[in-house]
Amino acid sequence: MPDGTIAYKVKSNAFEFSFSKEEIESADLIKISPTEFNLIKDQRSVNAKLIHADGKRITVEVEGESFEMEIKDALDMLVDQMGYSAASGKQIKEIKAPMPGLVLEINVTDGQTVNEGDKILILEAMKMENSIMIQTNAVIKRIAVSSGQAVEKGQLLVELE
Repeated sequence: MPDGTIAYKVKSNAFEFSFSKEEIESADLIKISPTEFNLIKDQRSVNAKLIHADGKRITVEVEGESFEMEIKDALDMLVDQMGYSAASGKQIKEIKAPMPGLVLEINVTDGQTVNEGDKILILEAMKMENSIMIQTNAVIKRIAVSSGQAVEKGQLLVELE
């Protein structure tokens, strides 16, 4: 990757930040514990705590405020740029279980309007909680599972309108 090229994009709420490899390497970042960090930038010190990590989606607490973030690396950005991202150009009608597991929590109701990135449900698999997020704006047509139900890989979880 050439110098100055964007290495990562981070999306948090309506904000999007880009970081080059040089910016990341020059960051004054100190690991306090496995989940706590201190960053010093422009003579300002900020403490951050990793609350939850699920693949490239994380929740970080900074100065008492929580931020849900999505991290994209160079490959993710290339896939988006080529128009091959999961939700681009197609209407999603179903959300299926990506793995076998146990439905721990359902965060939506029939008829509810949801936006890209909203949490649909939590699926426990191999003692890990996995947040299932929606990849497009939609309306929930029908919830096909209930909390506490065991599901198989590929099983229908939610139908969308």
